[in-house]
Amino acid sequence: MLSASRSCIKRGYATGTAKTLKIGLIPGDGIGREVIPAGRQVLEALPSEYNLKFEFVDLLAGFELFKKTGTALPEETVQALQGSCDGALFGAVSSPTTKVAGYSSPIVALRKKMGLYANVRPVKSVDGIGRPVDMVIVRENTEDLYIKEERIFEKDGQKVAEAIKRITERATTNIGKMALDIALQRQKVRELGGASLHSVPSLTVTHKSNVLSVSDGLFRETIRNLYDANLEKYGSVEYKEQIVDSMVYRMFREPEIFDVVVAPNLYGDILSDGAAALVGSLGVVPSANVGDNFAIGEPCHGSAPDIEGRGISNPIATIRSTALMLEFMGYAEPAAKIYAAVDANLGEDTIKTPDLGGKSTTQEVVDDILKRF
Repeated sequence: MLSASRSCIKRGYATGTAKTLKIGLIPGDGIGREVIPAGRQVLEALPSEYNLKFEFVDLLAGFELFKKTGTALPEETVQALQGSCDGALFGAVSSPTTKVAGYSSPIVALRKKMGLYANVRPVKSVDGIGRPVDMVIVRENTEDLYIKEERIFEKDGQKVAEAIKRITERATTNIGKMALDIALQRQKVRELGGASLHSVPSLTVTHKSNVLSVSDGLFRETIRNLYDANLEKYGSVEYKEQIVDSMVYRMFREPEIFDVVVAPNLYGDILSDGAAALVGSLGVVPSANVGDNFAIGEPCHGSAPDIEGRGISNPIATIRSTALMLEFMGYAEPAAKIYAAVDANLGEDTIKTPDLGGKSTTQEVVDDILKRF
């Protein structure tokens, strides 16, 4: 739990008349269509004490939509999110491994259009499952190699492919501040009695500036300068750096030492998916795409075509992403209720989907979590 760290919508939750929040639902492809309903069910089942009601807007995006219409991210979807939604849930998108003319990832485009410059991925173990781990990976969401500026040409009779890696001071400052703020907020939760592996907050800046001295060098230097210039605010956070290859090694050897990790887009993508192996499955790892004015919850597992339509998709990543979305909207207490119900489910061996060694269906897991409200 982040305890609404860096809440992007400063509302708090209603204490009198029920507050109605409009949530965009974008199932996307594959099992996204099976797990996004779980997020809706959880929101609808929140206890009345939180004085929250929800309206839902069904929106379209994805590779399957592109194959049908030639558009992966309709302008109507963007306009609905920008115009009337308070937050959103995004399910999954199928990504072809070979180039498809005219197609680009709708979630990448959506992050740019909505100004969602951070991808925040908490990875926390539950007693008895996987390795002891309690970290948040904060991934810069808008640049690096993911700007998709590529070209192919011939040289000496051979094809050569090039891709631009872009790191800017502005984007790096934004992501560095986000990560440092999360480190501070996590420490506040610990001081209030929240369980954690960590006694002091820390930030680990991940880079490869020993090789990429210009691009990764700028990333590293910008966050270091941000930290040094704001010691009055961030001085309680232990500042660390880790070259990305040794970061991978240490993350699997001693994951318990990492608190908040910040990384450029590509490294953050790899680290966050790899970290899921420490806690049993990608099916339990949430994320949120966050900017200054909006948050989209997004499970980390992808479209999983091998299990699509079988009713065995793990809904926990989506349910946790729903809670994470609420946190960044400023509603920490109902988010905590959801986290506690999920942890209670995971702490038992009875109702689990096959990715966690169980035999339960998606809906059976959802129903078990809802019972714990």
